[in-house]
Amino acid sequence: MLPRYHVQGGSQLQGTIRPAGNKNAALPLIAATLLADGPVTVENAPRIRDVEMLLAILSDLGAMVEWTNQNTLEIDTRPAKLKALDPALCAKIRASILLAGPMLARFGSVSLPPPGGDVIGRRRVDTHLLALERLGARIHVGDRYEIETKALKGADIFLDEPSVTGTENALMAAVAADGTTILRNVATEPHVQDLARGLLAMGATIDGIGTNLLTVEGGRPLHGATVTVGPDHIEVASFIGLAAVTNSSLVIEGVRPDELQSTLLGFDRLGIRPRLDGDTLFIDREQERRIRPDLGGHVPKLEDGPWPAFPADAMSIALVTATQCQGMLLLFEKMFESRLFFVDKLIGMGARVVLCDPHRAVIAGPSPLHGASVESPDIRAGMAMLIAALAAEGTSVINNIGQIERGYERIDERLRALGADVRREDDC
Repeated sequence: MLPRYHVQGGSQLQGTIRPAGNKNAALPLIAATLLADGPVTVENAPRIRDVEMLLAILSDLGAMVEWTNQNTLEIDTRPAKLKALDPALCAKIRASILLAGPMLARFGSVSLPPPGGDVIGRRRVDTHLLALERLGARIHVGDRYEIETKALKGADIFLDEPSVTGTENALMAAVAADGTTILRNVATEPHVQDLARGLLAMGATIDGIGTNLLTVEGGRPLHGATVTVGPDHIEVASFIGLAAVTNSSLVIEGVRPDELQSTLLGFDRLGIRPRLDGDTLFIDREQERRIRPDLGGHVPKLEDGPWPAFPADAMSIALVTATQCQGMLLLFEKMFESRLFFVDKLIGMGARVVLCDPHRAVIAGPSPLHGASVESPDIRAGMAMLIAALAAEGTSVINNIGQIERGYERIDERLRALGADVRREDDC
């Protein structure tokens, strides 16, 4: 039997919690260590399955990897050698695609199997490959992506979409390319900024961090450094939703206020209004939990988009939260066509949700939820189901929790510290 969570819902929680390091920042920073001629220390790295899997791929290349404490990594990629990436390892993690840029820069070629990861819709790699091609790569697409170059050269590149990982791959390759690279229409998410700041610490020259235009003076060797992973703003959103649906009082420490503006605006529309004090967020009990209609009494819409819009990864959390709020909401998920396919599980727990099409759902609340046996289809939907189970009356069983644990570090332990009745049943 695979591991699963047994959840007894219906209880209020209380306490203080700190978001783990942002996995979407940790993964490109780990990949970027291939560019450094020296050891790199990665602080505040989340100890989760996706991170462990990327480390296993680096180790398979010959890199030296060590956890020096619970959340600090020491990575020395100098012993790494060129070899075809293991398809079994790459199939388990979407972030294996992040090795394309640094391996191409380091070795002049990379043989990359199709990446794995969440099944939330088509996740194109065209942006990655087109950017690398503009920097001087030759690409053959078959059963694997075969990418090679004689030398990377700076270029003026307009990304065909503001892809997060596409931006990160282009940035890592541009740092190693001779000359000036201008990257336009780039993603600006907090994790992209963390990668850019990490590359600066290694000796790169990058201007425009936080904007959609990056200028890179490439070709200089990078050195070892200490880099820090920022707090996971999606975890913060998850804990806001958790507090709201369980009518709990929670304190979230160590947040970056500037990264929460769109998130707080989205929850405000649901009648949930945390208080910020420096880097601490307070969510009080007895939130209004009333969906605010648009002017004229029209049904409001909550939609995601590229940063700084409401994060796509928080949409599953917002949907569950809306089921416990008074009123009606149209949720419009623009980024992935399978993100909302978990709502049938919520409906089975008593939620009133109509899935209009792969991108839109109408939620009418509040609706009492009851315990059920459900699956965790992807990281964010899995966390949303865990939150729903904690709000529900009765016992729930959440299967396929490996998906949740790919992105949330020791989430069962951390929730138990707040008073949640979550028990992990391990493999047997």
